[in-house]
Amino acid sequence: MVAMKLPQLHNDTFLRACLRQPTDHTPVWLMRQAGRYLPEYRATRATAGSFMGLATNPGYATEVTLQPLDRYALDAAILFSDILTVPDAMGLGLSFAQGEGPRFARPLKDEADVARLEVPDMEKLRYVFDAVASIRRALVTDVGGVKAGRVPLIGFSGSPWTLACYMVEGGGSDDYRLVKTMMYSRPDLMHRILAVNADAVAAYLNAQIEAGAQAVMVFDSWGGVLADGAFQRFSLAYTERVLRQLKKEHEGCRIPHIVFTKGGGLWLDAIAATGCDVVGLDWTVNLGQARARIGDRVALQGNLDPNVLFAPPEAIRAEVEATLQSYGPPSAGSGHVFNLGHGISQFTPPDHVTVLVDAVHEISRRQRLAAA
Repeated sequence: MVAMKLPQLHNDTFLRACLRQPTDHTPVWLMRQAGRYLPEYRATRATAGSFMGLATNPGYATEVTLQPLDRYALDAAILFSDILTVPDAMGLGLSFAQGEGPRFARPLKDEADVARLEVPDMEKLRYVFDAVASIRRALVTDVGGVKAGRVPLIGFSGSPWTLACYMVEGGGSDDYRLVKTMMYSRPDLMHRILAVNADAVAAYLNAQIEAGAQAVMVFDSWGGVLADGAFQRFSLAYTERVLRQLKKEHEGCRIPHIVFTKGGGLWLDAIAATGCDVVGLDWTVNLGQARARIGDRVALQGNLDPNVLFAPPEAIRAEVEATLQSYGPPSAGSGHVFNLGHGISQFTPPDHVTVLVDAVHEISRRQRLAAA
């Protein structure tokens, strides 16, 4: 691997792993690491008054982004926001009722709705970019007279297909009936939505990079609900459209791009060929087999079952070791970022996350010493 410039950080292990550079341990961060399982998060959300009050206030967003870093030895921070900020900026009217998922007041129902859709003015999302800048400032520390960031900051967006699911269904769905009906009966409308979404997501992620995000991730949370063939046409093609437009460098530093498709194990080779630097894996994928298939082209991220965190500490450590052993010893040109196979559950005992993070660091360091 050709050495690539990294930002000045006290801990750049995550970025090195993303770019398949040597690391002294396997880095770990967790999807939804800032969230309802943490009592301090719940207290901040109560002060903010609502989820949107929390997500749209850069001060609160900074506070909750840093909360898990203050508890755990995580190797990356991820912006606290929501994947649905982009369609909200398109005028669909996002809201979160207490105890319920997101809802759109004005979902896309017909041809006229789709015709009105356009890439939003990024100024409508200024609160997100202000949060990114605020978090970067808050991550700067002074060690021995040297100022540097604690860990890298990850920005993110939902994929064009995942956003379309919410935009057509009006919220979450069990069967994706409305969005799939449109996809099969009016593919022209679906392609129009996806094209607008892709260009909006690319502009959104680039603005996050300009504000200070040091890596970006595309969450294709609902790609796995598509049939083979439909996935390639309606999800993967538009994720590729996003990636083609993304900045690969900012201020002379390389910006890794991560793609995570839940339920995407069937299409790992195709996902790896999109041009991303890292492919995220859910817990249904064998990590060692995935490395054998695509690990010489991209880094891999994943993939512990989130429900392992409800087990006793000794069982958590055993599953961490099994995951690291499945990936195998790191070698030149390989990279592994430890993560869950999906977001952490709101019911997770916080102390169990300590066990997980510490076990990843301890076992991966021991693994490297044994392989040396």
